[in-house]
Amino acid sequence: MTGSAAVTGGGGFLGGAIVDALLARGERVASISRGAYPELEARGVETLRADLAGDPAALTEFLKQQEVETLYHCAARPGVFGPAGDYERANVEATSRVVEACRAAEVPRLVFTSSPSVVFDGHDHINAGPDLPYPSRYLAHYPRTKALAERDALAADDAALATVALRPHLIFGPGDPNLIPRLLDRADAGRLRIVGDGTSEVSLTYVENAAAAHLAAADGLRDGAPLLHGRAFFVNNREPVRLWEWINQILHGTGRPPVTRRVPGPVAYAAGGALELVYRALKIRGEPPMTRFVARQLATSHSYDMGPFQQACSGRYEEPVSLDEATARTIAWASGR
Repeated sequence: MTGSAAVTGGGGFLGGAIVDALLARGERVASISRGAYPELEARGVETLRADLAGDPAALTEFLKQQEVETLYHCAARPGVFGPAGDYERANVEATSRVVEACRAAEVPRLVFTSSPSVVFDGHDHINAGPDLPYPSRYLAHYPRTKALAERDALAADDAALATVALRPHLIFGPGDPNLIPRLLDRADAGRLRIVGDGTSEVSLTYVENAAAAHLAAADGLRDGAPLLHGRAFFVNNREPVRLWEWINQILHGTGRPPVTRRVPGPVAYAAGGALELVYRALKIRGEPPMTRFVARQLATSHSYDMGPFQQACSGRYEEPVSLDEATARTIAWASGR
């Protein structure tokens, strides 16, 4: 029996795309998730239902049984608002348990899915490279806990366990459960506003490209590419967009009017802070319609350089789907939702 790959969160958006890519090239695949995904089992994917932040014994035994050679750790708690403990458990503690299980099961490679938000300091980042420092302060628990988890994953890199972290930015595409549906829902409700001056430059990541980058990183670790080990890289489509122009392209393509009303960045930031206080004080479930973190994200530029990752991969990664094609596919899917 040859070894296999395993994906935490294999039933999710990015995790599912990684499963698809692995199956497409004939690999044996296993998935670890909190929920049940019979559709994965129907495709021959071995599955384990597990709480990654709990006792790693079950995960260790599963990785041993499947003879896993690469673990793609995609599972995480997303979002920008909620109890700190929930984020720490799902992101920090779970990653620590994953590393423990990899060591105990003698898994040689770990590809960790991180986020550009781990280095977001509230200011413009244009064509930024992976050497951006971690900020001293975070505006939300998600980026803070993902940064802690990323550090743990990268610090684990050694001769027995090779690790790398990838930071895909604003993943989108057909099947997207977050970015595009929330955008369209807000537009339909008349609640979408341009935050800031409307000129922010942003990198996007088509989901198929994000999956291909994860496989390329794993291949590089397998082949001993030295520049990948213990490092983090941004992953996105090469061509950035003017965020609000791209959003209006999506709106137009799905038969909706463009967003034209604006809110100054400082006003959105102040409103986000006030809403956070209200939601906490009244213990309102869900996320506020605006937070300080989201206000800063929408009002600033954050585009990233793919060059360092491509260099570290030594040519193993070439962008599979252009931004124009990715946008067209997404509009076609969103139009038929």
